[in-house]
Amino acid sequence: MSDDDTPRYLPIADHGVIGDLRTAALVGISGSIDWFCCPRFDSPSVFGSLLDADGGGSWDVSMVDGLVSTKQFYLPDSNVLVTRFMSEDGVAEVQDLMPLAKPKDPDHRTRIIRRIECVRGRVRMAMRLHPAFDYGRAAHTTSVVDDTHVTLSGGDLTLHLASDVPLEVSDDVVTARVRLGVGEAATFSLGVDEIPDDEIDSDSSEHIIHATVRFWQSWLGQSNYRGRWREMVHRSALALKLMTHEPTGAIVASVTTALPEEIGGERNWDYRYVWIRDAAFSLYGLLRLGFNDEAAAFMGWLTRRFSDGDTDGGRPLRLMYTIDGESPPQEKPLDHWEGYRGSRPVNVGNEASNQLQLDIYGELIDSVYLFNKYGAGISWNSWHELCGVLDWLTDNWDQPDESIWEVRSESQNFVYSRLMCWVAFERMIRMSRQRGLPGDVGTWMKTRDAIFDQIMQKGWDADRESFTQTFESDRLDASLLLVPAVKLLSPTDPRFLSTLKAIEEQLVSDSLVFRYDSSDHDDGLSGTEGTFSLCSFWYVEALTRVGRRPDARLAMEKMFTHANHLGLYAEQVGLTGEQLGNFPQAFTHLALISAAYNLDRELGD
Repeated sequence: MSDDDTPRYLPIADHGVIGDLRTAALVGISGSIDWFCCPRFDSPSVFGSLLDADGGGSWDVSMVDGLVSTKQFYLPDSNVLVTRFMSEDGVAEVQDLMPLAKPKDPDHRTRIIRRIECVRGRVRMAMRLHPAFDYGRAAHTTSVVDDTHVTLSGGDLTLHLASDVPLEVSDDVVTARVRLGVGEAATFSLGVDEIPDDEIDSDSSEHIIHATVRFWQSWLGQSNYRGRWREMVHRSALALKLMTHEPTGAIVASVTTALPEEIGGERNWDYRYVWIRDAAFSLYGLLRLGFNDEAAAFMGWLTRRFSDGDTDGGRPLRLMYTIDGESPPQEKPLDHWEGYRGSRPVNVGNEASNQLQLDIYGELIDSVYLFNKYGAGISWNSWHELCGVLDWLTDNWDQPDESIWEVRSESQNFVYSRLMCWVAFERMIRMSRQRGLPGDVGTWMKTRDAIFDQIMQKGWDADRESFTQTFESDRLDASLLLVPAVKLLSPTDPRFLSTLKAIEEQLVSDSLVFRYDSSDHDDGLSGTEGTFSLCSFWYVEALTRVGRRPDARLAMEKMFTHANHLGLYAEQVGLTGEQLGNFPQAFTHLALISAAYNLDRELGD
């Protein structure tokens, strides 16, 4: 706590997210923008107080007088966020958004608009903008254009701030104070280009807000989901869309970096890149809901990765890429930042990009199979490239790797990686037969069957009566909840039922699921971690598939209680219910969509 008794860091869950399909910002329930990278998801931050309360930079809006409470909500079916400030004097709403006018707008300009409106009584509001360019490493200068326009320059970036109320500048910090009565408003706009005067008057900013709401509502109107949990599913779809980079079709894993899996721990990773695995699963979720344009755009992005040429080691694909399809930068800590609530290191870049993770090929090809089945259909060029992937996988599936959880210890023979290699061959065989596409089906079938036999013989522990994480250990792994989902075994197969029972006994805590037991640090990292919300939704789906519908529904409803006030999820949930890890996480919202879709179908109308 600071001297004025205000927490230096809001809980991770006390944030909403806004974005423009190029980058995103996190807005705290206190009215502060604590995270914003510009002009792209993976650019250095301009506001980073989420990771260093003193030196990270922020953009704050607050109510000046009285005992103030705040609430947040999204305007219906949109990503326009409203923070309400309430006191005895009155009520004010701050509408935060990154404007969007139309899909694939060639004239799009990245900017944040903050519109403050008084809706009851009379209020005094304060604005304070203090950027910290280049993760706080670059000094900046503030130039006054006139009393309502300033420019802020630091590093290689210049931002323009405009307002319809007077601005003051002191020590490169921009402030403003306004007194508003009912129906009166003040608007602030921050962007990479000069802000035209007609954008910031009250009527124009209101029009921009309405246009952006219409953009999101029109997009969401394509959804075919009509099930029980429509609000949660549609919020997840909107979150997934926010993590899509529209100009390229790429889908990032999250919009943040270095939010800890354990407060004070070292498991703090940069998720602002495109994981083939995460994006493939997200493709599946969007296809399920009928968003075929996003699926087609990602297929285009993926096809371009095949044509990039061989990666290091001759692998057909990297496990992760930048938005542009390059290798992510080398992982390095920002030593000058203290990290969220003292959680260091604050990592940017990601060392896991050099790992071998064989499971990505199965996840990718399974999503291509679904795109071929439910979407526009796979092109000849994509099929040809996938045949090349399978040629490589035929020679390389039977080797140790780091697998889905990206362990930082030595490579091992992960059962989940074998499972997804089996999926890769099985789905290619299906597509070849369904479409009459040419391929070495005979070799694929032999390889598929060899992988199946190896899983059954080496991945099964007869003493524990369970599939295990690796051939080398008897450790359990929640990723094996997917065995029936990918159709390796029937949901009622005794081997899966006993595996589910073992996972429930050792990895499930009141519907929350640990991905594996990390207490012995066998994954090469110190400390512990929370339960993985992704795995918790996999558990719901597994319960659904084995016919335990009441248990599945209860677990689903419990998981909904762990969402934040806006329906968003970070990567993990701690044992006391706090959100941990990067926020929001695409993978978790995809798993929610899949679990809801399948449970709805089983429960019927």
